[in-house]
Amino acid sequence: MSAQVSNSGLHLISTVLLQNGFSMPSFNRRKVKSGRGFVPKFTRLSRHHPPHLGGEADIQGVGMPLRRRGIYLLPNAFTTANLFCGFYAIVMAMNLKFDFAAIAIFAAMLLDSVDGRVARLTNTQSEFGAQYDSLADLLSFGAAPALVVYEWSLRGLGKWGWLAAFVYCAGAALRLARFNTNIAVVDKRYFQGLPSPASAALVAGFVWLMDDLGFAGPDLSWFAWSITLYAGLTMVTNVPFYSFKEINFRKSVPFISIFAVVLIFVLISSDPPKVLFGLFVLYGLSGYAVYFWRLWKGKPVSIVQTEPEPVDERD
Repeated sequence: MSAQVSNSGLHLISTVLLQNGFSMPSFNRRKVKSGRGFVPKFTRLSRHHPPHLGGEADIQGVGMPLRRRGIYLLPNAFTTANLFCGFYAIVMAMNLKFDFAAIAIFAAMLLDSVDGRVARLTNTQSEFGAQYDSLADLLSFGAAPALVVYEWSLRGLGKWGWLAAFVYCAGAALRLARFNTNIAVVDKRYFQGLPSPASAALVAGFVWLMDDLGFAGPDLSWFAWSITLYAGLTMVTNVPFYSFKEINFRKSVPFISIFAVVLIFVLISSDPPKVLFGLFVLYGLSGYAVYFWRLWKGKPVSIVQTEPEPVDERD
């Protein structure tokens, strides 16, 4: 009788201690066959929250829903397609199909511009998606254009050829790393340095245009070398390039704007190599025009600012 009372008292004390967050030392004992006397073990979650919350249901009730770690399919599917286009461009360059390689890089640019907008529209942004997008961009707009232009024209220049290709590839990597670290302190209206997709368009567009016109790559080695070096170095400068992020696609626009978009599509479809390369040459030079204009106006030429820029009433 006294043994039963003693066991009941110990069980009551241990239950009270467990309910108040104290843990009891465990010994190797025989398992209890029936449900009587069974005390569930604390999980990792119960060690961080008081036991009286009652587990997942009560935690969700106080505004702390439990979510499984995972990735979003839709935006990352576009990023995967971007990655595939970069890999496909490299394969086509190895097979000496440089027009297909250039088209694949332009397709990667289109997919890269879509995945971020899809993530924002569907509220599926994630840190995984941001890192995955940067890695895909490094292949599609860094390694792929460098290898395409090297196979097309720079191979005959020896070490000068592969050094220019490496400068471009390293510039793309540095550009993407700086973009990820400075995203919170850069003026959203401008890119800091030439964006990697635009740099890829300069290099791949030149290859596509010259191949379409029937020029052989080795005959234009130094032209290709200059464009590759220009694109690689401009990516790591502080020259501001307009980002077009101020355009609001949800806002109503005049009818003439829709007609202008139709004209742009017609113009591009009339001769894609010439039109696309010409557009990106203008964009690749526009940053220096903005840089010297701001310098002439006495405005800050650096777009990394911690306070708003004063408005000039004379403009």
